[in-house]
Amino acid sequence: MNTEAAQKYFADDRFAALTGVEIVEVRIGYCKARLIIEDKHMNAANVVQGGAIFTLADLAFAVASNSRGQLALAINVNISFLKAASTGILYAVATEVKEPGRLGAYDVMVTDEEGDIIARFNGMVYRKNSQL
Repeated sequence: MNTEAAQKYFADDRFAALTGVEIVEVRIGYCKARLIIEDKHMNAANVVQGGAIFTLADLAFAVASNSRGQLALAINVNISFLKAASTGILYAVATEVKEPGRLGAYDVMVTDEEGDIIARFNGMVYRKNSQL
């Protein structure tokens, strides 16, 4: 799956679209996504709400894990928030840990524009027998 095909397929991910997450680059086992921070992403402490960061990481994870054209669904994820962010752009880069079989493992790093790590996300998918 290339970037254009992923953007078309994942346009149906309505929650990520509503949040403002954009797919930037896709290769097999890889996705880079971004979120331009807006006021709607802020929590009461005036930093980006954890759910917005999770959604960014989760979409990058979904795209990377489905980039081989086989339907992959999350079975387990974990996120650690390491630094607050309140302005600018956040990026999520998802990569395969190793070439997957029925189960696939992925790491996602969320960074700000300076490359500082905001969150670390890892997830596992189950690959269905159906194609995208």
